[in-house]
Amino acid sequence: MIETTTFEDVMQIRMSREIDGKPVYWVAAYLIDGLLIDAGCSYTAEELVAFLGGRDVRQVVNTHFHEDHVGANHILKTRLGLDIYAPHGSVPLIGQAATLFPYQEMVWGYPLPTDVRPLPPVVRTQNHIFDVIETPGHSEGHAVLVEKARGWCFSGDIFARERMKFIRPEEDMGETVASMRRLIALPTERLILFTSVGRIVEDGRQALQECILYLEDLSGQAKALSQQGLGVPEVVRKMFGGEHGFAELTNGQYTSENLVRSVLKMGN
Repeated sequence: MIETTTFEDVMQIRMSREIDGKPVYWVAAYLIDGLLIDAGCSYTAEELVAFLGGRDVRQVVNTHFHEDHVGANHILKTRLGLDIYAPHGSVPLIGQAATLFPYQEMVWGYPLPTDVRPLPPVVRTQNHIFDVIETPGHSEGHAVLVEKARGWCFSGDIFARERMKFIRPEEDMGETVASMRRLIALPTERLILFTSVGRIVEDGRQALQECILYLEDLSGQAKALSQQGLGVPEVVRKMFGGEHGFAELTNGQYTSENLVRSVLKMGN
């Protein structure tokens, strides 16, 4: 299932596996001036390639290696002959078989391993220059693309919402905050976030700052409760009223406990 919308000169391509005529989980890619940023999941790969067939696409960038961003890589490369680039830390992971939990297999599916090239510091199209900025936190090997003249930031998964309630165990909120601060400090008049969850946030700096303040507040609360002798499960109950329902749905991967453990390490 594919839906598209346009914001300024950017086409957003939202994709989801379809079950019984309903979308399972939307992810977004972006097409601008012949550059495709991210490639959706394997379940929508054929539909994406068919959609792109009559359009001007010259190169592809993956913001990171996760299966909902690289799913169409293999046929984009073999069928359309496109060069694909990814952050250095993601290149070897995209080139090898993914290990997925059952929920990931059901929602996004296994991407075929694909040889991709390391991202250069700058990506050029006919009319735009995109700076590549490393933004670890959500994962290793994560980067965003920023078109400074237009104030566009294609932010991958470094930001999804201002107030997160659960994260995966490998996410690092200290690194995420540092990456967000790096984006806020960019010398651009405006900062529009084009996120992989489909949100286009026109006041990106405000949204990032709200998220930073929220995480810093969570960190302070969690540390205070920990200093009182409470363990992580007890801190979760105090702060969130218990574990989030997503924990069971995602085989224990997206949990509030993971968020608490990560914010406890912030500033250490």
